[in-house]
Amino acid sequence: MTRYLLDTDICIFYFRRKHDAEAKIEAAGQGNIHISEITLAELFVGMYKSEHLAKRQQELRTLLEIAGVVPIRDSLPLYGQERARLEELGTPIADFDLLIATTALHHGMTLVTNNTKHHARVADLQLANWATS
Repeated sequence: MTRYLLDTDICIFYFRRKHDAEAKIEAAGQGNIHISEITLAELFVGMYKSEHLAKRQQELRTLLEIAGVVPIRDSLPLYGQERARLEELGTPIADFDLLIATTALHHGMTLVTNNTKHHARVADLQLANWATS
């Protein structure tokens, strides 16, 4: 069964009940949905910037009941390699985006993102866009 790493934008779609993200996450099955530590950090930033802190905290708690959090440490060598390759090509990707992408790649997961064009630069990365499918 496919394991998915949700990009931050997909988590936000889930919170806002857009693009049927909730049903797609449910259809993927328990244990197959994950987020990166980087995504978790980005979601914390959004939560603390929100005027609706209690609501955002509850949304995040609900997501974390569904999604496992994948550490980035073991992915860092791949991140370094891919960052160097993309810089040499003149097509770098923002650090957090590349860390999320290489975490998915390292762990053999499909990255679910609405930014497939951007992430397609990462060699051998499996992508899915649940905002369009």
